[in-house]
Amino acid sequence: MLTTHLLGFPRIGSQRELKFAVERFWRGELDEAGLAATGRELRLRHWEWQRAAGLRFVSVGDFSHYDQVLDTTVLLGALPARFGFDAATLDRARYFELARGNAAQPACEMTKWFDTNYHYLKPEYDAATRFDGGPQWLLDELREAKLAGFTPKLQLVGPLTLLKLARVQGLDPLALLARLVPAYVRLLKAALAEGSDWVQLDEPIAGLDLDEKWLAAFAPVYRELAAAHPRILLATYFSGVAERAELLRTLPVAGLHLDLARAPQQLAAFADWPAGKVLSLGIVDGRNVWKTDLDAALATLTPLHSKLGDALWLAPSCSLLHVPVDLEQEDGLALALRDGLAFARQKLDELSTLSRALCLGRSVCFQALEANRAALARFRGQAGRDDAAVAARLAALPELERGLAYPERAALQRTRLQLPLLPSTTIGSFPQTGEIRAKRAAFKRGELDEAGYRAAMQAEIAHAVARQEALGLDVLVHGEAERSDMVDYFAEQLAGVAVCRHGWVQSYGSRCVKPPVIWGDVSRPRAMTVEWTRYAQSLTAKPMKGMLTGPVTLVQWAFVRDDKPRAEVACQMALALRDEVAELDAAGIAAIQIDEPAFREGLPLRRADWPAYLDWAVTAFKLSAAGSRPETQVHTHMCYSEFEDVLPAIAAMDADVITIETSRSAMTLLDAFGVFAYPNEIGPGVYDIHSPRVPPVAEMTALLEKALAVIPAERLWVNPDCGLKTRGWPETEAALANMLEAARVVRRRLAEGGAASAAPALAGAQGAACGCGHPDE
Repeated sequence: MLTTHLLGFPRIGSQRELKFAVERFWRGELDEAGLAATGRELRLRHWEWQRAAGLRFVSVGDFSHYDQVLDTTVLLGALPARFGFDAATLDRARYFELARGNAAQPACEMTKWFDTNYHYLKPEYDAATRFDGGPQWLLDELREAKLAGFTPKLQLVGPLTLLKLARVQGLDPLALLARLVPAYVRLLKAALAEGSDWVQLDEPIAGLDLDEKWLAAFAPVYRELAAAHPRILLATYFSGVAERAELLRTLPVAGLHLDLARAPQQLAAFADWPAGKVLSLGIVDGRNVWKTDLDAALATLTPLHSKLGDALWLAPSCSLLHVPVDLEQEDGLALALRDGLAFARQKLDELSTLSRALCLGRSVCFQALEANRAALARFRGQAGRDDAAVAARLAALPELERGLAYPERAALQRTRLQLPLLPSTTIGSFPQTGEIRAKRAAFKRGELDEAGYRAAMQAEIAHAVARQEALGLDVLVHGEAERSDMVDYFAEQLAGVAVCRHGWVQSYGSRCVKPPVIWGDVSRPRAMTVEWTRYAQSLTAKPMKGMLTGPVTLVQWAFVRDDKPRAEVACQMALALRDEVAELDAAGIAAIQIDEPAFREGLPLRRADWPAYLDWAVTAFKLSAAGSRPETQVHTHMCYSEFEDVLPAIAAMDADVITIETSRSAMTLLDAFGVFAYPNEIGPGVYDIHSPRVPPVAEMTALLEKALAVIPAERLWVNPDCGLKTRGWPETEAALANMLEAARVVRRRLAEGGAASAAPALAGAQGAACGCGHPDE
């Protein structure tokens, strides 16, 4: 049989066992041995599934208690010096402090893994960084696989990708290769000695726009690594690498992996693949849940198999980290929809069928191939896939603009809202307590009727409003008690979208999300948030924000149908939200937040593809926001992204207020907004909500004063980094109280002339108008 393998398997477990074990460890309810036992049980289960599906190798190195990039830098011994930890003696408690922060140090910076909703932790390197080795956790897992009788393939983030993704201070990142590559050499030699005959090194940066010095580094780096291990599979994914075919063909590695789901056209550039080298083809989509069209895949693979023989390997396009574990758990989905889906375990079976059909003949797989054809036909023909009313609205799109430019809107909004200088708000959600979740679960099980559920959620909303009033926040939110998730909540109410019960995917650390499945044309049958928001506003005289998830994020954080352009799906979503915005506005809601944390995430990896994406992303946001009147203040929120490249597009969205994550970078992300002279109002987060740490007033005051060097005081807001759903009430109130005191301190200093309100260059910017994972239950 042909070699079939994976670039990684989901580590959370089909019932999110890893999540619950990690969180019990954090609470002190599970010791390190118990946490290790859960990890070992999951790895053995996943390896057995891979072997049962006929894969030649099992993947070792795809398991992590938090993040694989953090694991790699820990394995190399290159911990941030500011923590003062000894890498050689690092235990799990301190490992998690790197990810979550502690009383003395904020957590490592978190940002998106390329254009996915997975968040990785940025390594921190400088001229003093040493790569002298850390814990032997990875080699322990390799021994574990061997002892259990599996054939392992070790996988690591490649050295060039690791450097490219790191935050390197004070020197050219490539200058660190002289120290980094020998550390990889030691690892590869150790892996070979432990029985890993193949090592997969992931270099997805090969698909980025790289300058010549980065491209020139590949050959010497891989010459050194190949001398340490004779069988290296260099894995590229998320983008095509056709223009680098000659470079990749001549590298001294034993094999190359290509992502044919994201870039099928690149295969032609590798038609003259050299004899003696493996070509691994990512023929099964590792980023989406749609069933593979096996006939189409075989049409691509058959001529290549005839030419390459055993040198052809089959795999998913990338790690299966990005899809749910097992479709068999989804007993609540319509049968026609299930016919079109394949989760991680089902993708293993697809690889097996393709390998058997190529090696033994299609007649041997007749039943599997016929079942695949029939299932896809039922899926594609299901009712609701295409909606004539939605098509008619798309054919006659309404106005994108809001009637007045930002400066004129801002004047109307100041009169309407009557806010102080440096107005304070939060991003939307408040703690989802055990009581809230129990009521929601009882309602879903039918143990609580609709009236009882509504009363329970109204009580929680009233509780959140009262606490905000007591704290002294200026613009309030209703707390989102009724929402299990910022995407699921809307997906459950939209036509053409399905939500799985167990379709969990890791977003960061222990946080998991259930991406909805957009299978048909999208529309809004009825109002989704208006009643809850109107009720919350009735409890206070202060402005109450209506809270919506934006069209780009609803699309980016979903598994999107692949038979229509994503731009079209986003516009369908925007029209549905536009109707909701208009109803909120008509209900008297003076501020409406349309969150777009995935806006930067969706940016294509190649610059040449940016304009088309940014055009439809901006259009979709403006299409939804234009359902409001000029005097209604439109907010948006973005987090954990590199904003520099998309600032003109963010400005073109023309939101009245944008809130962003900046605390983990100590406001350095805000610098780009200052250089660009961002024209509208902005609220840079002054504390990290993903850490249990409560920053002192002085720390938040210092961050606000840094922000004032970039943004004029009259356009600066005060808020946390992101929603507060994952925190408990005691730490939430303590942090918000400190935040509000910091705002009062800075207001007093401004009134006394003790702080500059803005850099002079920004004084005239006002008239120049032209990404957060959603936590699990």
